[in-house]
Amino acid sequence: GYDPDGLEHSVYDLFLHQGQVPEGLAAQLLLPTSHEKISLLPATTALATLERQAPGQSGLGLVIARSLAQLWQDYDYAIIDSPPILGVLMVNALAASQQLIIPVQTEHLAVKGLERMVSTLAMINRSRKQALPFSIVPTLFDRRTRAGNESLRTMQDRHGTRVWEDAIPIDTRISNA
Repeated sequence: GYDPDGLEHSVYDLFLHQGQVPEGLAAQLLLPTSHEKISLLPATTALATLERQAPGQSGLGLVIARSLAQLWQDYDYAIIDSPPILGVLMVNALAASQQLIIPVQTEHLAVKGLERMVSTLAMINRSRKQALPFSIVPTLFDRRTRAGNESLRTMQDRHGTRVWEDAIPIDTRISNA
């Protein structure tokens, strides 16, 4: 229910301190939701400028992990929705994560993107010194098409038990809306 363009503060504020996160800042940025036990740490379009600013700053790779460390005593889980582009935000999400869920559309190009993501994850795992467990969730699956079935089969063949045992079907009502 929040308009990202109307927010004065956001996750972007966490990146404004040369990789350090002032004590209590993450908690100050939290917004309530309509669900009593769920809070939101909002993003705004200001995050789009982060990649241009990042080359001049060091220590930005652990900003999200440091921020979440300030909140663990009050929360059981944190869900980080990150763009599928290797950059400061993706590195932060991976560094802060204990489990990775990768939604993948059941189409040829998305499967190619998955392979790049898995390669990136292998690179991140080397620097983490510990493998980040991941699960692949096939999405927008249309069992009526050969492309959808082949893409799902390719994911299952290449990644075995890491692929969720079911697939989220396509719902044409969403695209028609």
